[in-house]
Amino acid sequence: MFENLVNQEAGKLLAADIKHNRLPGAILFAGPEASGKLTAALETARILSCHEAPQGKWMCTCPSCLQHKALVCSNLMVMGPRDCSLEISAAAKTFTEAHFINAKYIDAARYLFLRSVRKLTLRFNGILWEGDTNLNKIGSLIEEINESLEQLDFPRELPDVSNVKKLCEEITKQCMKLEDEYLYDSIPINQVRNMEGWAHIKSEEGRKTVIIENADRMQTSVRNALLKILEEPPEDVVFILLTSKRNAIMQTILSRVRTYNFLERTEEQQLEVIERVFHNDDFKGNLHDYLLTYLPVTPSEIKAQARILYNSVSSRQICNIEEIVKKCEKFYPRIELRLFLLNISNFMRPMLKTQAGSEAAAKAMELLRNCSDNITLYNQSPASALEILLRDMFALNNQFGGIFCAAM
Repeated sequence: MFENLVNQEAGKLLAADIKHNRLPGAILFAGPEASGKLTAALETARILSCHEAPQGKWMCTCPSCLQHKALVCSNLMVMGPRDCSLEISAAAKTFTEAHFINAKYIDAARYLFLRSVRKLTLRFNGILWEGDTNLNKIGSLIEEINESLEQLDFPRELPDVSNVKKLCEEITKQCMKLEDEYLYDSIPINQVRNMEGWAHIKSEEGRKTVIIENADRMQTSVRNALLKILEEPPEDVVFILLTSKRNAIMQTILSRVRTYNFLERTEEQQLEVIERVFHNDDFKGNLHDYLLTYLPVTPSEIKAQARILYNSVSSRQICNIEEIVKKCEKFYPRIELRLFLLNISNFMRPMLKTQAGSEAAAKAMELLRNCSDNITLYNQSPASALEILLRDMFALNNQFGGIFCAAM
């Protein structure tokens, strides 16, 4: 069990609880980003549905395990926001390079790419999105992605080298569009209600699993709706919540789940993950930084553009917002926006040395959150949202007598 979960003791605890039938109907995986929480959740779902004894062997070939490994099992539902595009891009490169120069990795690399794409498409289950105004557009895009995937999927023989690369590029582009235009940054309450209806329909075979990623981002109304089903979960359903911010989870939810803690891997352990998963033994750094190398704009350029906006506030001089948006490729994918705003918040750290500075920084953080919400939740253009942010930070700087200092 959990052979694919690298360097995490939580896997041993989960295996023991499953083996001795101690796993409750609602659990929480808490730990840093890129610590294997989703991998563990998907593996838990597979093990709980395995038909063979002893249960959960990784090499099991029962129909349920094969479906779970391919992420096409009807008993699995995945919800919640996630930055999937970088992993898909990294997996696409691994796959195409294996096809070009290292044939022994082709099957593993193909499997990696297919799963990385389906980690995204699973979140667009038609049941979840029933009643959403974007359902038809999403359905058409998912159909295009699936048609392309079928040309790469097992046990079909792979197309020639040039067509494999072309397909991977096409699928990656389609996935970026799906994630950027349709994946909500916070789970809509209608999706929780749709999921609840699905969870109460008894499965014909095996147990159902609901995985909710970034559970800390849920709005209050959504948390309350989820709480109701966690209080009395159906017998054949397991709920797995994932978070990198356990303290942001509502206490009443925490009281109804068993927490499994995932630890920050050492850099050496993360290098092992990069080599084992992406077959890259040249990169030196952590997994998060490795995935950031697949951004269309480098992290250093994003930081430089954030510094321009921040220094504009401190110097009380207008900057060119359109140019910032252009240099950041319109903050697409959205992880660029989070990095941009995170850099601005980091530039404010020197202000925390005084009481007035701490107060100003706290208010500025609220402005940064509003900017993010305006773009990710309310579909405001990045240029308009940053114009509002700049205007409000100018006012805040004036209110506190020019307390913002230039970023170094």
